[in-house]
Amino acid sequence: MAELLRPEARAALWRGREVIAGIGVAALGLWWGLSAFGILQWLGWGLVALGAALVAGGVQRWRFRQEGQGPGILKIDEGRVAYMGPLTGGTVDLDAVRRLRLDRRARPAHWLLETGDEVLAIPVTAEGAEALFDAFAALPGLRRGRMIELLNSGAGDVVTVWSRPARLSLV
Repeated sequence: MAELLRPEARAALWRGREVIAGIGVAALGLWWGLSAFGILQWLGWGLVALGAALVAGGVQRWRFRQEGQGPGILKIDEGRVAYMGPLTGGTVDLDAVRRLRLDRRARPAHWLLETGDEVLAIPVTAEGAEALFDAFAALPGLRRGRMIELLNSGAGDVVTVWSRPARLSLV
């Protein structure tokens, strides 16, 4: 079955898998909602809502994923981001991140996770980099829509995507 599709088409479908699944769930729900009676009809309308939520989340993830095979491998385990690249690498806890920046001058662009004295640079096309979408969502106050816009714009600069809010201390 996999041989029927060109590798590029298969890759595009795989990147949009949440959207495709959401459309399928919504279509099944719409069919049940319009043609069934009783509890199955109500279940169908619930599936339409679930499918719409899957599509909305899937569109964001689709826009976050970048094409290409970038250098290195990224792993996320219990809030710790580990990047192993051909030239650099390191680990950082998401709780320790003070600022998240995007370096669009580099080719490919790099996420810069700054802890104060250390900076971990991760290519946006690294293997496993799509897991950063959920990891970054845990950062307090991060606006995912703005993050995706900055990632997909063509400007060649370094932008701050998020910085940790300052903590007030009692003296």
